[in-house]
Amino acid sequence: MHKDPSALRRGFVRAVAMSFAVLVGVGLTALAATPAAADAAVGYVRLAHLSPDTPNVDVYLDKVGDASFSEQVFQHVGYGVMSKYLALPVGTYSIAMRKENDPPATQPVITTQVTVDAGGAYTVAGVGQFASLGLKVINDDLSRPTSGRSKVRIIEASIKAPTIDVSLPDGTVIGSNVAFASTTQYQLVAPGTWNLKLQPKPAGKSATLPCSLKAGSVYSVLVLDGPSGLKLMLLDDASGSTGAPNGGVETGLGGEAVAVSGQSVMGTLLMVIVGVAVLAGLVIVAVRLRSIASRRT
Repeated sequence: MHKDPSALRRGFVRAVAMSFAVLVGVGLTALAATPAAADAAVGYVRLAHLSPDTPNVDVYLDKVGDASFSEQVFQHVGYGVMSKYLALPVGTYSIAMRKENDPPATQPVITTQVTVDAGGAYTVAGVGQFASLGLKVINDDLSRPTSGRSKVRIIEASIKAPTIDVSLPDGTVIGSNVAFASTTQYQLVAPGTWNLKLQPKPAGKSATLPCSLKAGSVYSVLVLDGPSGLKLMLLDDASGSTGAPNGGVETGLGGEAVAVSGQSVMGTLLMVIVGVAVLAGLVIVAVRLRSIASRRT
């Protein structure tokens, strides 16, 4: 008993449509999941030179026990320079400071290690005076403040004013007796445009920093020695709904990061390409069957 050719065609078309829907759904799901997986596997590190009397340095960053990681080198880093956040795969990293233009094999002036957790953020800074220079790992809490508040802390790197008080015009205290080479806890403050006041202790010329603080954002105030007094910088560390800090940058990172993201993307693209090729083949078969059925009728 022969089946109706038109019924065969309709069944075949339905099968084609269902197959295509499945392939596209799987491809889009994988594509959507790729960035989330990549974000979950990284943390963020920024590097800073906060020692007033230390000359320029070259900073080396390498992943401990991972030969596939390409060592990152940041040259000619001077006092007051703070990098953007670097997106790094989770793991332990070594940071070394060498004198500017010293060969890579030269003994570093100072070294330290930082363990990067997923979603964590860290500032690794050369701090103190040159005679007692050290590398300090500062844990950065970039969780966004709620209830319409801003979050602010002080990073004190001025030897001219080795102890300071920091406050807002309404009397809100941001930091009290903040010592040189230290970092305060974050304080929740009302957002707005403020003249942040820094008062050296026990005496000295005060300084102000006009700043606009937005609700739901995280800030660091960097206190430095300037040519004629204190130099103040407001760092907008984090804002918005994503977990990543503001100004985060990819570093290239050698084999690991490229391989992780590259394989995921290429695999997804390959799946989509194969799906399209299968669909094209099925369409050709469907047209061929229709042509045969037409000749038989």
